[in-house]
Amino acid sequence: MKISNETKIGALASIAIVILILGFSFLKGTNIFKTGNFIYAEFTDAKGIKVSNPVNVNGLQIGSVYHLENKDKTLRSIKISIKLNSNKYQIPDDSYAVIEPNPLGISSIKINIGNSTTFLPEGATIKTQNSEGILAAITNGITPAVDQLKTTFHTLDSTLKNINSIFDANAKNNLQKTIANINQLTASLIVSAASIEKMLADQSGSIAKSMDNVNSFTNNLAANNDKITNTLNNLEKTTQNLSQADVAGSVSELKTAVQKINDVLAKLNSKDGSLGLLMNDKTLYNNLTNTVRSANILLDDLKTHPKRYVNISVFGKKDKSKPLSAPLNETNPK
Repeated sequence: MKISNETKIGALASIAIVILILGFSFLKGTNIFKTGNFIYAEFTDAKGIKVSNPVNVNGLQIGSVYHLENKDKTLRSIKISIKLNSNKYQIPDDSYAVIEPNPLGISSIKINIGNSTTFLPEGATIKTQNSEGILAAITNGITPAVDQLKTTFHTLDSTLKNINSIFDANAKNNLQKTIANINQLTASLIVSAASIEKMLADQSGSIAKSMDNVNSFTNNLAANNDKITNTLNNLEKTTQNLSQADVAGSVSELKTAVQKINDVLAKLNSKDGSLGLLMNDKTLYNNLTNTVRSANILLDDLKTHPKRYVNISVFGKKDKSKPLSAPLNETNPK
């Protein structure tokens, strides 16, 4: 059977178109036969991600976006097929994927590795998180600063209003008086500083004299250091002797002596002994007084009439005068 040239040209054109489609798909990273290791991720916003965009882990590209499709008719969930470059990658099942948009370049998918020891199997769906994007992050960072700036401007405006209300005529007068008082205070401080400087003078200042006195005192202490040491040693010995002395025994003996004295005084106050009778019996006192008086009378009578008691004269007369009935004035006790 003879094939016409038109048939050959058509077949050749068809083959060329198929090769062109396969080559274009290959350049885009799409394999129409879909061979390799795949995982899937679901996002509510693709954020401009396209087929053949890279998929990175810690800055290393481990795959690329193979296909994008709507999971349902509501367009609220986009399923992205990720083709891994190797089947040897072990991705923990607690990892999650994030779309990182890049206004100046190609958007990419970043997989943040988890800590689980269980790994995603082939064909599993990885967890996802929505990324705010660079512009959103910048906007979110600027918004608090703008709010703070507004608050600052409002506070500054209130402060300026308060300052304007403060600086009226009375406030200005008060401020001038305050400044005048500050000037007086400054002058007083200058005088005080001069006085302090005079006190701190090296030769004539009172502080210098006080320091001289302190130096003299310390020098005297240093010169009498041996005496002070001996005094302290003697004081230590005295306190040691006092601590070793039988204070309790001495106090006990003192109590015994006091008790004996109290007993003697009690006996003197009682009428049991001679001294007690002598001190407390009035009759004995009167008898002793009368006896002493009689003895005085006898002595006075003996002085006045000695011949009545001793007569040694041969020719003399006997003294017949009456004896004394009371002592003479010179011997009479008053």
